Amino acid sequence: MRHAAAWLGALGLSAFAGVALAQAYTFEVNRHERGLPGLRAPLRVVLLSDLHYGAYIGRGSVRVWVDAALALRPDVVLVTGDFVDAESVVSPAPLFPELARLRAPLGVWGVWGNHDHEYVGKVARRSRQTVQGVREAFELDLRRAGVRLLRNGGVRLREDLFLAGVDDLRRGRVDLGAALAHAPAHGAVLLLSHTPDLLPEVPGRVGLTLCGHTHGGQVCLPGPWPVVTSSRYGRRFASGLVRGPAPGFVSRGLGVTTIPFRLNCLPEVVVFDFVPA
Repeated sequence: MRHAAAWLGALGLSAFAGVALAQAYTFEVNRHERGLPGLRAPLRVVLLSDLHYGAYIGRGSVRVWVDAALALRPDVVLVTGDFVDAESVVSPAPLFPELARLRAPLGVWGVWGNHDHEYVGKVARRSRQTVQGVREAFELDLRRAGVRLLRNGGVRLREDLFLAGVDDLRRGRVDLGAALAHAPAHGAVLLLSHTPDLLPEVPGRVGLTLCGHTHGGQVCLPGPWPVVTSSRYGRRFASGLVRGPAPGFVSRGLGVTTIPFRLNCLPEVVVFDFVPA
């Protein structure tokens, strides 16, 4: 009976691992329609987050995510950080040609994530380069791939649309004032922040803050209940639409870190169809 129990336990563990591994390498497209104050014409946004290119996520995974984004015919593509996975420190060179395939009339924009900062720091230490030098090279590679990073800055994408982005709250230096300094008095404002922990500080001028970082928990108990969210607010900003303290949306992201598992928390490509509100 002891041997039988051990075999049953091993089979159960193997089944769990198989399901969690399979869920890590699939994804779903989730659509949301929402009014955006100040918008005067419809806007389609495709949101990608937490790619974590590295030991567990390769070029093939990024390719199918990019294909899905292109099929949605977005007006703009936004990436809320963690392009690379700092735990594996794998060269991201194959990532950039895939990102370069992204196309949208209003461009492809992103922000720094904590793993991006950590990756830069590790490369600098190993290669004995300056952190600033490695950071600038990483930004340049992304820019050459058509991804422009907003680091405490903003850009007017349309007469009725301003996009702002901040540095990562955990590893960078956030300056909300600088990011929103040139936001017009009228029109819609979208803000990119890698972590949703910034939401309590976001001013009312921002119509919606788009975030990632939590992976939705990556591994969730039935419910789903995230085991870990890496947020100082626990499950409060785990995933999905957040109504307060500021309107926000937290993507479950696409990649994985630490372990190549997801459970009850599928990766997602998010598409927002914004309409005037």
